[in-house]
Amino acid sequence: MAAVTRIALVSGANKGLGLEISRQLAAKGLTVLLTARDAKKGEAATAELRREGHSVDFYPMDVTDTGSIKRCYDYAVRKHRRVDVLINNAGIMLEEDKAGPALSASVETVRRTFETNVIGHLVVCQIFIPLMEMHGYGRIVNLSSGLGTLSEMEGGFLGYRLSKTALNALTRVLAHETKGMGILVNSMCPGWCRTDMGGPEATRSAEEGARTAVYLATLGPKGPTGKYFRDKKQIDW
Repeated sequence: MAAVTRIALVSGANKGLGLEISRQLAAKGLTVLLTARDAKKGEAATAELRREGHSVDFYPMDVTDTGSIKRCYDYAVRKHRRVDVLINNAGIMLEEDKAGPALSASVETVRRTFETNVIGHLVVCQIFIPLMEMHGYGRIVNLSSGLGTLSEMEGGFLGYRLSKTALNALTRVLAHETKGMGILVNSMCPGWCRTDMGGPEATRSAEEGARTAVYLATLGPKGPTGKYFRDKKQIDW
């Protein structure tokens, strides 16, 4: 029997960590379904990876639009018949969220951040996990952040911090509810990376930040689930 070619869907993958995770997964022999809100940017990123010799497909998906997610699901089933790996990478940090105390934070900013960083990924999981269950295999990686780590929690960045803490909670819930399905669900912190969000002063490259996501995306059947990682090592929540 021929080996199954794993299909990995990466959200928000037209640049930064999402693009680098896509590159590294494809280099390991997975077929990547690269997704992004902006079709033109997503197609350009896909073309870049194809020029490097990688097996990459593209479909536009906005995690804040349930209809968009469902259309991506339909395309994935029609074109690839399965999705084995889900990298929940899409995320925002709004400019107005970066400074100021929680007592004066904009509730609307927090709400908008949650829509992308938490609710969007919940809906993606609700739509795609049944497909993974059907095939008895799944690896879900939620891109979290040290800013959402309770053991390292400080002030500032209220919406972003709360959203990443909530995403970690979602990881724990989904890991519990998918036990026995062959699905492993984990969170990871990539560290402070030189991306549009991290800025040029960040201490790590996108390549370094992507490695843990790829490690978790390719775990064996006895790998961990419901855990939190940085640099391929489990860390405290």
